[in-house]
Amino acid sequence: MRSLLALLIAGSLMAPALADETEGLILSFDRVDRIVVMTDMTVWQIPITIETPEDLGRGDRIHVEFDSAGEDGLTEITAIERLAVAIPEGTDGGS
Repeated sequence: MRSLLALLIAGSLMAPALADETEGLILSFDRVDRIVVMTDMTVWQIPITIETPEDLGRGDRIHVEFDSAGEDGLTEITAIERLAVAIPEGTDGGS
């Protein structure tokens, strides 16, 4: 009985990594340090192992997939996908 109880307690203490995702607009992107700041002021450090579009920048809408450890926070960004390219400043976006 004690070993079963110990096993249950040990299992509950090990928080599994959960896949999560978000999307939003880029406020700024530092290509050297690979830091993305979103318009909601969320800051993402992109690992060197994740490929990003060369022209990724301000105003682009992106989708970020990451692993989290529940309440313990972010553990790893697993993917970034650009959903929409920003319209360059000075253009009306019409055809």
